[in-house]
Amino acid sequence: MIEPYNQPGRVSLAYRNQEFLDTPDARALRILSEYLYPLSHFRKEKIRDTVVFFGSARTFEDGAYAQYYHDARELARRITEWSDSLHANSRRFVVCSGGGPGIMEAANRGAQDANGKTVGLNIGLPSEQRPNAFITPSLTFEFHYFFMRKFWFAYLAKALVVFPGGFGTLDELMEILTLVQTQKLEKKMVVVLYGSCFWKEVVNFQALVRYGMIAEEDLALFEFADDVDTAFKLLEAGLTKYYLEPDKEVPAIAKSRV
Repeated sequence: MIEPYNQPGRVSLAYRNQEFLDTPDARALRILSEYLYPLSHFRKEKIRDTVVFFGSARTFEDGAYAQYYHDARELARRITEWSDSLHANSRRFVVCSGGGPGIMEAANRGAQDANGKTVGLNIGLPSEQRPNAFITPSLTFEFHYFFMRKFWFAYLAKALVVFPGGFGTLDELMEILTLVQTQKLEKKMVVVLYGSCFWKEVVNFQALVRYGMIAEEDLALFEFADDVDTAFKLLEAGLTKYYLEPDKEVPAIAKSRV
């Protein structure tokens, strides 16, 4: 008979020692757990890839910019219904958000409206960020490390829809655009900026070209949409071209590693 490890006088196993796991020396284990724990759930739920929704946590259903909330919800619903119609062996293009309120809630809610699975990658913050009620329970994750949360946003995503937002939204958008621009993502990424007036005022993309900070062709890394129909058509067309058609284009960096 194997004796239990919690007997009096026995030294606890390191991986069961919570005091040790909370120390700086165990930081690598905590980081690794934020990779392995979501990975195990994604495999169990057969989540193959995602469509990520970014946007402000301060955009509410009945607030000043409520239209963005309603549009995000409707777009997520339509994407989920379209995805479910593909009849794949794994779940394709699952709606994913940062798991909090505002646009994130709207996206998860829209996917739930269509009776689909939906992912929430929440981050522990002093304020604003609490998991919303519309995430699939088995696909609700809480992160401590921003960079591990960002990893899961980028790793599974095949498309990105970015609604108006603040520092966090800008940070997430620019990081994805940088990864695409530098071909650090070995895949095509469909990027839709929702609300052209907002985005063209907040980020002067043409000025970046004019000052030589980005190339003219970098403006082709994303497209604008101002209504649900346009956004859905861009997503459907891009995902079909790059991931559903048999002769999909392979990025040059991927070809170089074959």
